[in-house]
Amino acid sequence: MSDTDTTTYVELPTDVVTRVEDRLSRTEWETPDEYITYVVKEVLSQVETELGSADNDDITEEEVRSRLKDLGYLNE
Repeated sequence: MSDTDTTTYVELPTDVVTRVEDRLSRTEWETPDEYITYVVKEVLSQVETELGSADNDDITEEEVRSRLKDLGYLNE
């Protein structure tokens, strides 16, 4: 993330953050924030590509959750 990016905070379940922290040593990222940002951007990019448009406002929260679950980032 560049210094010019604005940020906002979101709440994540403790077990998700713990899983990210456990994986962090096997990644190129130094902080959970950096890794989570990368993962979310990648998932959104894939969802947008699959739906055919990066500007598609029809992506539902359920579709994003499903993709995150498929990638192993959510246990529901």
